[in-house]
Amino acid sequence: MNKTLLLPLLAVPFQCVFAQENEKKDNRPNIIVFLVDDMGWQDTSLPFWTEQTAYNEIYETPNMERLAKQGMLFTQAYASSVSSPSRCSLLTGMNAARHRVTNWTYPKNGSTDLESETLLFPAWNVNGLAQVGGIPRTTQVTSLPQLLKDNGFHTIHCGKAHWGAVDTPGENPHHFGFEVNIAGHAGGGLASYLGEANFGNRTDGKANPRFAIPGLEAYWGEDIFVTEVLTREACKALDKAQQYEQPFFLYLSHYAIHIPIDKDMRFFPKYIEKGLTEKEAAYASLIEGMDKSLGDLMDYLEENKLADNTILLFMSDNGGLSSTAAWRDGALHTQNAPLNSGKGSAYEGGIREPMIVSWPAKVKAGSKCDKYLLIEDFFPTILEMAGVSDYQTVQTTDGISFVPLLTQTGNPSAGRSLIWNFPNLWGNTGPGIGPSCTIRQDDWKLIYYYETGKKELFHIPTDIGEKENLIEKEPERAIQLSRLLGEELRIREAQRPSFKVTGKAVPWPDEI
Repeated sequence: MNKTLLLPLLAVPFQCVFAQENEKKDNRPNIIVFLVDDMGWQDTSLPFWTEQTAYNEIYETPNMERLAKQGMLFTQAYASSVSSPSRCSLLTGMNAARHRVTNWTYPKNGSTDLESETLLFPAWNVNGLAQVGGIPRTTQVTSLPQLLKDNGFHTIHCGKAHWGAVDTPGENPHHFGFEVNIAGHAGGGLASYLGEANFGNRTDGKANPRFAIPGLEAYWGEDIFVTEVLTREACKALDKAQQYEQPFFLYLSHYAIHIPIDKDMRFFPKYIEKGLTEKEAAYASLIEGMDKSLGDLMDYLEENKLADNTILLFMSDNGGLSSTAAWRDGALHTQNAPLNSGKGSAYEGGIREPMIVSWPAKVKAGSKCDKYLLIEDFFPTILEMAGVSDYQTVQTTDGISFVPLLTQTGNPSAGRSLIWNFPNLWGNTGPGIGPSCTIRQDDWKLIYYYETGKKELFHIPTDIGEKENLIEKEPERAIQLSRLLGEELRIREAQRPSFKVTGKAVPWPDEI
């Protein structure tokens, strides 16, 4: 046999196999969304303003600082003022006015609105999102994790979900394309952070409280905080993900720093030594425990040689809680100062969030962006990051990719209108908390209160605390923004309350 003829023939299939193996390798980046619950713009040692504040000096978040050094810090990142609307927007790319999950969800077919003396609230989607049609009081959607899964990503959910009511399809992250679900359910908060308390679960046969965290039985009775548990479980899931040789999408959605203000004893004592009250120190310990989780995750990526090919997006779902006894000096509504008010409010304290994005080789390390965006923009942005461009959704999306902001190649924020609609009455009271709709365009922001017809106009760059209502000084601008807000709400088929006395719908902002 002529060996000189045989060897080239043998080499051909070997080369083909080698080429096929290379073609199979997926080099797309891994993507992590690190979402914090109820974290205010000031709940960090990392300033998201032009200067450091007293709050920045109290809290210790070295890993947020570390992440910002690696990526881009956003000074004007916005979400809805309460949890479910923001989370539903992130998952779908829809503005809250369009998906109509405008308040927080939990009981099936039940509204979480407080009673109003003057208004009847619309039939908003109290049951949240659903991946199928025909479920009452829901919006049918094609979710972000489903699209990522369909395009080759391994999808992991860890922590709080809060997209749909209990006993509806939306309560389970598996139904939205997450292949792994760790501790996610319909609950909008948590009964306890403490392993010693079984994270709120009962062992005496009695019914669990509604916000008991499911699925963490292995840690019951241990001296451990749920923030640490979720971090460990997320890293275990990533251990498994690495075996699949495909990019992963991890949605690590912490229950921290939502009430109850339990003490994370790993950090609590040092804040007492700083002179904080017990409540203030407990709150600070929740923040630092969350920050440790971020650091542990970043360490994991580095130790497993994943950091150079992993995008990490840090965000909060709404402003910090300020409408109950505040954590500093006993004063209400100052938790997010210099921003006004907090969670549930149309003011900046309710909707402006801490946000950081690290994208190796794409985003300039230590950079800062002062352009604005809204949480619905995460949907198209993450799909673009993932290289997913050919996709269809059941829903109409509103989000705009902020990749040009990250790469400093464009400004999709210029002239853009951000829209909020909250035709609801949230659980607490305070400045800017009430049924309202809002528009932000360039430097100007208009708030319209459904119950009273009152309007407020603010120039945000010069009045970040929204102290001076310019409605009388800038009447033409107020008319223009009112008209634009009314048009945008009608385009999205937004809902509005009605008056109890007459049964008639409250006027749109451009009708008054």
